[in-house]
Amino acid sequence: MEVYRQADFQIRFDWGLTGAAAISPGADMTVVVDVLSFTTTLSVAVDSGVEVFPYRFRDASAAAFAAARSAVLAVGRSERKDTEVSLSPMSVRYAATSGGVLTATPRLVLPSPNGSAISRQLAERGSTVVAACLRNASAVANWINLQKPAVVAVVAAGERWPGDTLRPAVEDLWGAGAVIAGLTGSRSPEAGAAAAAYAAVAGAVGPALLACGSGRELAALGWGDELPVAAETETSSIVPILVGESFRAA
Repeated sequence: MEVYRQADFQIRFDWGLTGAAAISPGADMTVVVDVLSFTTTLSVAVDSGVEVFPYRFRDASAAAFAAARSAVLAVGRSERKDTEVSLSPMSVRYAATSGGVLTATPRLVLPSPNGSAISRQLAERGSTVVAACLRNASAVANWINLQKPAVVAVVAAGERWPGDTLRPAVEDLWGAGAVIAGLTGSRSPEAGAAAAAYAAVAGAVGPALLACGSGRELAALGWGDELPVAAETETSSIVPILVGESFRAA
């Protein structure tokens, strides 16, 4: 509906696939944020020169998609063997260095039902899609400002509740707010709230990620060592942009 488009503002913010569809029409650029873990993993990959193909689901079609592009297909975290790649940023960092699988084949298909699915949907609708996380939020904002877009839509991917409904995830609110804080232009109330949320944790992002629901979930599943990578605030100057089917450095 038109009332949810935030059309009076240059910087917009909303959640998930539905929110992306609401605020992206008329936007010159759309920023997708999925801190735990799609856009963080993507950032680590593109920092290492890896071309990343987002994909909605990890199924037989994903395997065929990867094979057709001579790319490595990320496996599920729980299925990963030592030399394989998963949605974990640490697995990508390992695979892209020291002779890992991504050094020989620097192309990765990275399935995710949240950030990846949103990115693909937006690209199919003609949006210019940029990926952001806490690692590169300032770099993304500065690069966008240089392009002088009239309207920027920022989408927090969120997570899924059992039953496949959207679970707004506070870490994505923080990541989106970190980008919005650096953008120039008028903010919708939603965008302003995201920026304020990030300002509240900006000095203690690491502990906040450890304490939030998504961070606790990762830790409970045995993947808590991924959280320090997500908390590497402002360590990357690379801006991943979706060109055709894949993300590359802008």
